[in-house]
This record gives sequence, structure tokens and C-alpha cells, in this order.
Amino acid sequence: MALPRLAVTAGEPAGVGPDLLVKLAASPLAADLVAITDRALLERAAVRYGIPLRLAEDDGAALAAREPGTLRIRHVPLAEAERPGQPDPRNARHVLATLAEAADGCMEGRYDAIVTAPLQKASINEAGIRFSGHTEFFAERARADVVMMLASPELRVALATTHLPLHAVPAAITADGLARVLRIVHAELRSKFGFAQPRIAVLGLNPHAGEGGHLGREEIDTIVPALERLRAEGMHLLGPLPADTAFVPAQRRHYDAVLAMYHDQGLPVLKSEAFDRTVNLTLGLPYVRTSVDHGTALDLAGTGKADPASLIAAANLALTLAARRREESGEE
Repeated sequence: MALPRLAVTAGEPAGVGPDLLVKLAASPLAADLVAITDRALLERAAVRYGIPLRLAEDDGAALAAREPGTLRIRHVPLAEAERPGQPDPRNARHVLATLAEAADGCMEGRYDAIVTAPLQKASINEAGIRFSGHTEFFAERARADVVMMLASPELRVALATTHLPLHAVPAAITADGLARVLRIVHAELRSKFGFAQPRIAVLGLNPHAGEGGHLGREEIDTIVPALERLRAEGMHLLGPLPADTAFVPAQRRHYDAVLAMYHDQGLPVLKSEAFDRTVNLTLGLPYVRTSVDHGTALDLAGTGKADPASLIAAANLALTLAARRREESGEE
């Protein structure tokens, strides 16, 4: 049987992405790894760490096995050679070209999933290109409605809002918006994770979930009406729950995933207990996309100290989800 083909992007050339990708290639992961980046970039990273790396041009042919230390490559040239720790806006178009190749390849069936290393959004914007992140890029290219989820083996947390300043969060939470997000999360928990009837815990926005309106009315005016509407459609939704107790073990056994109202409401809990095993997952795309749960770590780039655990976890989750898609579609 052919190995699943994972398109792996290196992200910011001056960050830890190339380092992590080389370390991923050295692992025994049972996948046809196709690196989408500059060939010489990976060769330089491998030399820095003394990691034997054998690169082969990707011809699209199926592989039945992969030896550790081997990697297929789809060469996308850098504009300028990387300097670890010092992003160069001149390489912004290179980064975007790698994402486009990965996305289009998945849409065309050439890859089974995408795994992304971290990129530097500021460097792309400094090049005069409007860019808000991986998730938004893939959503726009696929014309899909998406939701960000971070998942560890023990916990899954989706976000109602993502990268917003805290003062902008309340106005961004609407009944229609919550319904949209929860429908996507519910559908993807069924199709990607195999839950026949997903149980989703929904957090309140305010302390103590508003304390009956004494600490804010968003729960009463917005969140509860949205949940009641979706419960009438057959969804199993808990909440709105106070965020300070929703993650205790006695609560966790009652749900399969959590919807947090904003970024720092749910993700610190997840990352504090499983940082090296947490994966960023984009729900709603017509293909599987996973990523690391950390940034470019410019201070570690080129030092050999970057831990590949999150990238390896992302690749393993991509394999699991891609295999489930294959089974459901009847592919061999």
C-alpha cells in the first residue's frame, strides 16, 4: 500500500522551520514526506546539525516505504539566502509560494495532507503583502469557512474568535457567528475524529459565565440563544460554562471538545499541560491541514536546540486524519 503523501512547508526560512523539517525527516515516520521549500535551505540546516539527509526530487510516484533521513522535495527557490534568526522580507513571496503549492496540491489530490512549520507574519507584511496567517490563507484559497482548533491527545479546543485584541472580542461574538463555528466544529468532530454524536462544551465570555447577568449579559443575550437554536437541531452542547472550572477532570469526561470565546481563554490550559504534543488544526478545509502550536522561535533558529516534538505530533495527526478520510472515501 502506498504511503500517505504529506506536503510539509518550512515556513519562515530564518526561523526554526527548516531545522524542524530536517529533524522530522530523520524520524521513522511512515509517510511520504514532500518538503516544499528551497533545496539548499534544507541542505544547510542538515549540515549545521550533522544530520544525514538524502533529498530526491518529487516525481509524484507512490512510495511503499521511506527510510529515515530521506525526503522528497518540491523546490521553491529563496530570493535571498537565509540568516538564522533574521527574517528577510525579500523571502516573503517564497513563503507564500510554498503555501500555494501545498494548498493547490491537496486540492488536486497530489498530497493527502499539509503540515506547516511556523512562519513570520510580520516579515510578510513588511514586504507590502497583506497577510494575516496560515489559516486565513488556506481558507481563502479553498474558498472555505474555517475554524481554528488546537488538539492534544487529551483535549481539543476550538476558538470562536482568533487573533483579536481583547477589547474587540465581545462585539465579534454574535449568535450567527457562534452557530457558524459550532456547526463546523460539530461536523468535523464527526468526519475527522469519528464521534457519532459529538459533545461540545461552550465557555462563557465573562467570569462565572456572567453570573446570571451580574458580570455581563453576553451569555444571556447572545450565547444561550445560539446554543438553544443548535440544540433544537440535535447538537449536544454543554454550557455556557464558567471557564475557570470547565477544564477540571470531572468536567472533561462530559465532552469531546471545547469552544473557547477567545484565544487566551482556552489555549493556555492546553499548552501548559501538553505543549510538545499540541497540534494546530484547521477545521472546515476540504483537506487535512495541521501545524505546530508555536512560533518561529528566532532565538533558537540555527542553534540545534529547537524541539521537533510539535511538528512530529502534527505529522502524526495528519496521518491519522488522512487515513480516516481514505477509509471513508473507500480508497485503498
